[in-house]
Amino acid sequence: MNTTWTSMTPPARDPISAAGWVRVILRALALIVLVFGGLVVLLIVRLVEQPLYGLERPLTPHITTTVCRGALRILGLTHVVRGTPMQGRGAVVANHSSWLDIFALNAAKRIYFVSKSEVASWPGIGWLARATGTVFIERNPARAREQTEIFSARLLAGHKLLFFPEGTSTDGLQVLPFKTTLFQSFFAPELKHEIAVQPVTVIYHAPAGKDRRFYGWWGDMSFGTHLLTTLAPAHQGKVEVIYHAPIPVAQMANRKALALACETSVRAAHPSAGT
Repeated sequence: MNTTWTSMTPPARDPISAAGWVRVILRALALIVLVFGGLVVLLIVRLVEQPLYGLERPLTPHITTTVCRGALRILGLTHVVRGTPMQGRGAVVANHSSWLDIFALNAAKRIYFVSKSEVASWPGIGWLARATGTVFIERNPARAREQTEIFSARLLAGHKLLFFPEGTSTDGLQVLPFKTTLFQSFFAPELKHEIAVQPVTVIYHAPAGKDRRFYGWWGDMSFGTHLLTTLAPAHQGKVEVIYHAPIPVAQMANRKALALACETSVRAAHPSAGT
């Protein structure tokens, strides 16, 4: 993320009741077992998969998808998918509201996130990101060519790379203008006529009686506090993942045109479109 979106009026967080703390503990333990148990299985399978298939990953993506679906069930968050994830080679772009996007987007179709390089060193999250094939990038113009080559190799191998063009997460009630920098990689000669970019809109619906921004995570919000608040409700809300028609890169004049076309699709299906 290059910048951090902030709001002057963060949502109020209700105190967690005794029953809420029980749910927090049970859900947290279940998530730990599921996520790290899945990671162990993935690493074991990868030991066989890598020498046989190299960059291609025909087996381990199914493990990641299964874990993410299970995580949403543990949370109690209803997951609704509309549209069809593309079958051909290409990338995926989506609006960004929360760390929950990782589960919501992976649960429908296996994708590989594009993330800032700092994430690789984060305890726990960094290990998971590396194991699941995340592509780490540096905001360094001197490495632009190298990173484009990495993108090309992964995309041509059939990996769906996903990034958040807004550059930051928000409260979930809006879509920020898409930054165009990473779109330039798709216009590399070896990629331009081979791939498409699929826009995806992610919409969160808060639990009944909660602030509409309940699932949003932004600014200087503490991850720990947000996690506890998310785990506590007896009845959760819903997340919708809407897949739009893929946009062939070759049909776009340049990165700005491609970014705008993707932003327009994402924004049109978002609740903020009518405001």
